[in-house]
Amino acid sequence: MSSTHPTATRHRRNGGDLVVESLAALGARTVFGLPGQHALGVFDALRRSALRYVGLRVENNAGFAADAYARATHGVAPLLVSTGPGALMTLAALQEAAAGSAAVLAIGSQVPLAGLGGGRHGYLHELADQSASFRGVVKSVHTARTASQIPSAVAAAWESALSAPHGPVWLEIPQDVLLAEVDVPPVAQLHAIPRELLPRPELIAAAASRLTRARRPVILAGGGVVRAGAEAELLALAEQLRAPVATTFGGKGAFPWEHPLSLRSWMEDRHTTTFLEDADTLLVVGSGLGELSSNYHTFRPRGRVVQIEADLGKLESNHAALGIHADARAGLAALVKAVGEEGEVQEDHGPRDTGPAGEAGAEPATPEAAVAALLARVHDRIAGQELDLEQRILASVRDALPDGAVSCWDMTILAYWAWSAFDPRRSNALHSAQGAGGLGYGYPAALGVAVADPARPVLAVSGDGGAMYSIAELATARQYDLPVTWLIVDDGGYGILREYMTDAFGEATATELTRPDFVALAGSFGVPAVRTSPERLRTDLAAALAAPGPSVVVLPARLRMFAPTHLDA
Repeated sequence: MSSTHPTATRHRRNGGDLVVESLAALGARTVFGLPGQHALGVFDALRRSALRYVGLRVENNAGFAADAYARATHGVAPLLVSTGPGALMTLAALQEAAAGSAAVLAIGSQVPLAGLGGGRHGYLHELADQSASFRGVVKSVHTARTASQIPSAVAAAWESALSAPHGPVWLEIPQDVLLAEVDVPPVAQLHAIPRELLPRPELIAAAASRLTRARRPVILAGGGVVRAGAEAELLALAEQLRAPVATTFGGKGAFPWEHPLSLRSWMEDRHTTTFLEDADTLLVVGSGLGELSSNYHTFRPRGRVVQIEADLGKLESNHAALGIHADARAGLAALVKAVGEEGEVQEDHGPRDTGPAGEAGAEPATPEAAVAALLARVHDRIAGQELDLEQRILASVRDALPDGAVSCWDMTILAYWAWSAFDPRRSNALHSAQGAGGLGYGYPAALGVAVADPARPVLAVSGDGGAMYSIAELATARQYDLPVTWLIVDDGGYGILREYMTDAFGEATATELTRPDFVALAGSFGVPAVRTSPERLRTDLAAALAAPGPSVVVLPARLRMFAPTHLDA
């Protein structure tokens, strides 16, 4: 064991106290994590602070919970873990946080100072360069090598996490620094001012001119709109321009689903892709037009593209555009003002094409009519594939879920349906792992959302394969009595991989799974559970969501995906 193993002595303030005092001074109220030997100094300090600690059973799940808490609150979620294995177990969750722009402040311990520098000293959990594992994943890496560095390092990490674009950061502190006695006053005040990312005025003027003069302007809203809280600005601009709006999977809820200008989020549908391609000016906000947002890179714009993006690396990374490096809210607000200054947008913009030539005829129509025609084509395509079961199940989930509730989805077939076809009914109400695409996100993410707002029920949706990543967290849900209902769609394996492999190779390999009796297993944790059917799903799910505390609903069903359209592009 380490020579700095803590002993049972009278407490004197130490580096761990500086960590929790710094977090509290910056506005933290809740921290997630899992203790380990080298991090005990900071965990011991938690009991002397007002911070609420939520402990999960696996570090990766703690990271997913922190990710969703940050998304739900639009704030910073501290994550406390230990050295080596504990730290490395967070990497998949931090990759998702980076892809989804979630401000997770991960604080990990390190071996004692004497063990740093890459030597082979044989300390427990020792790595030659622990922080190197995080540099390609997080926004920034921070270190504190003395107690006096801790408050400033925490503040710098906090500021980085919350500057646009939001994202995860890593801070590590050696074990002996956390345990070392300090003789300084408690941290009372810290300043961390996130950097504002404002658009350049000349670029906004050029974008406003292009959009107001366009005959077929269209807007594609991504996750950056949701993270920035820019829904009101998006709605105002769309209505000013009478521009149809599609949302990416990450941007779901950014624009009202039932609005006459809403193209919804059928991003894997060729009709939608063609509609976006046909825009003479396409405004892309808060999206890098990556794989899923471009129908697997088959999107080929024929008009001009204007892109507002906070992540500089995503600006024009896939398509040439008038690139505006700015926070989505600041960029959209500036555009609303500039479009207004260009003059009142006329009610009649002149003839607008209904959409792609040959699909809706040559008759000019209003933008609202073009949207309705596009959605009708999407409906007809899905209706021709004998997918009634899948649509009934998704409708049952929507009907059972209260309007104000949040849902968190794992990587499973029903979630892929939800990306395209589910109405979240408000912004920031649907979270999924579609950024990095790792299994196991849904349930711990739902726990994080429930911690942020325990007054609202939260729904988690997983397949049986993804559920096995998070079974241990049933104990967490029970321990903190969190109001999370977990819908497990049990199809006996990795359903989407079964489909992919069967389509590609004629049969599937390594996709079939032995799994437990989920109802009995949940009961062993003291969590009420029920086995349901497609016919009873709406009733059983509504009852579970209405009951206090955690619950599980198991649906044995083998679902199918709608046919892809990118393979024929």
